[in-house]
Amino acid sequence: MREIFLRTMFAIVNIAGQQFKVKPNDEIFVHRLPGEAGDNVAFNEVLLTSNESGMSLKSDVSVQAVILEHLKGDKVIVFKKKRRKGYMKKNGHRQYLTKIKISAIA
Repeated sequence: MREIFLRTMFAIVNIAGQQFKVKPNDEIFVHRLPGEAGDNVAFNEVLLTSNESGMSLKSDVSVQAVILEHLKGDKVIVFKKKRRKGYMKKNGHRQYLTKIKISAIA
């Protein structure tokens, strides 16, 4: 007897130079996007889509999302040292991020 697996619809989308696997109602953090909280954004560079019938490499699909908020990520400490030379340098960095919610894959 064959088992039937229910596949959820997802898409692989390119957002700000990075690839994300997204599903409807997902909340993800991406590099800072232009726009204010509450704005709708569309991503047209969809690399792969999947639904109940299978996977496809369609180019006419777009992903709709809503900007939830702009924030800064956790601090990353960069420490450089050269042994026996007395050289030590400590820097910190916080990335600017945008939290978005995927509303639809159409």
